[in-house]
Amino acid sequence: MPYEPTATLAQTGGDGSIAQVYAQYSSLILLLLMFVLFYFLLIRPQQKRQKERERMLAALKKGDRVVTIGGLHGTIVDLDDKTVVLRAGDSRLTFERSAISAVLRDDKGEK
Repeated sequence: MPYEPTATLAQTGGDGSIAQVYAQYSSLILLLLMFVLFYFLLIRPQQKRQKERERMLAALKKGDRVVTIGGLHGTIVDLDDKTVVLRAGDSRLTFERSAISAVLRDDKGEK
């Protein structure tokens, strides 16, 4: 037997059923609106920051002045796919590439 919404509305009297259908759709629309809001306020900016960080780590080269996540300032002496050797003062320290927090820029705007 096929479902006919008009027959169902007629059986229930028609007063409360339209309000119930509206309430169901409005809650669904509200849920979708909240998801879209969370996407644009939380998820999308985080993805942008992650991509920017990956580009920064991929663009590292010898001679760049960097800061590690621990706050150590140094200059890159050597690097490979996973590690970076920094010169800080008179010592050379080896770090994971992912431990680099930022590349410092000169006053001229160059790296």
